[in-house]
Amino acid sequence: MKRRVVVTGLGLLTPLAVGNEASWDRLISGQSGVRPITRFDASGYAATIAGEVPGFNQEDFIPKKEMKKMDLFIKYALAAAQFAMEDSALEINDENADRVGVYMGSGIGGLSTIERQHAALLERGPSRMTPFFIVGLIVNLASGWVSMRHGAKGPNLAVATACATGCHAIGESYRIIQYGTADAMIAGGSEAVVTPTAVAGFSAMRALSTRNDEPERASRPFDRTRDGFVMGEGAGVLVLEALDFALARGAEPIAEIVGYGASGDAYHISAPSPDGDGPIRAMRNTLSDAGVAPQEVDYINAHGTSTPAGDRMETLAVKTVFGEHARKLSISSTKSMMGHLLGAAGGVESAITVLAIQRGMIPPTINLHNPDPECDLDYVPNEARKADLRYALNNSFGFGGTNACLLFKRYEA
Repeated sequence: MKRRVVVTGLGLLTPLAVGNEASWDRLISGQSGVRPITRFDASGYAATIAGEVPGFNQEDFIPKKEMKKMDLFIKYALAAAQFAMEDSALEINDENADRVGVYMGSGIGGLSTIERQHAALLERGPSRMTPFFIVGLIVNLASGWVSMRHGAKGPNLAVATACATGCHAIGESYRIIQYGTADAMIAGGSEAVVTPTAVAGFSAMRALSTRNDEPERASRPFDRTRDGFVMGEGAGVLVLEALDFALARGAEPIAEIVGYGASGDAYHISAPSPDGDGPIRAMRNTLSDAGVAPQEVDYINAHGTSTPAGDRMETLAVKTVFGEHARKLSISSTKSMMGHLLGAAGGVESAITVLAIQRGMIPPTINLHNPDPECDLDYVPNEARKADLRYALNNSFGFGGTNACLLFKRYEA
């Protein structure tokens, strides 16, 4: 028998705010975290706006002696994991440490560390490279640091599947607990690539919005005037536990995770398949895994990147999977307020989906004033909506045609 898996804690670090409540409050009020880039001088770049994390004080989360050992994406992961662990009140001790694991991911990893150290190599020579270069940038050190910080000695894993990373990390953690390899997992994604190289690279692909004079209005999923995604950064982490393990320690589940599906497009290095084949199969796999009929789903936190092809494809895929019920679904893209957090998106948006179920409130899709005729579903435009949610789906689709979906359910004893 596969075990039931519940969410007992979550941690958010977003372009809206540092912390769960502040992020949620700004999200529900429809505020945008997109601003002109401050991390570096972006003048001369095609895109000069991004969703940077505001007011992040590293010293609140990282001892000074350890700061130089890790890239910013690791620091974000540690902060979000701290929030999640505090939220769950999970205590890791000698008795349970080897049954608690960590599964964290990042789409790109420590790019800012690579940029700085490469400059140091060229300017001052190999002797000036920091000994923390490699361990400061590789993707699995987010999991490594989180496990060391909290003493989790169970499975310690990382995933890098572009924009589907966070969802894959949570989904695979769900499987690990279901089949008894661990009793609890700290899972999610982190990203910090508002850097010269990343902004220039995505701009060269013509993937980014260039609505630089209106940063708060630049991310506009499903709107006919959308012109690309806005880069964002941050981290989202969930604490997942086997239901029996959680109840035995007196935890109160926030929600239950009941389905996980993944697929590959086998189509293109960056463009989505126009017919939505991969996402269609990922959503269907998720519903099948959960044993839930399409008409039972109430809400979808869409991938909704604000790219012309991506939003159109996702709309088609939802219509194909849900049929007539698609028009009864509430769908929103929280990327409209935060930008696209790449490898952190799935973690952040899963946490938001869980909060939507728990609090009976659907975040809006802001900046949706001129709907694309081909994007004609209910995207909860511009204002949050109260709703009694039982089942909610989270979609994440990434470059290389990698797709992941998670189905969450209101916890019922």
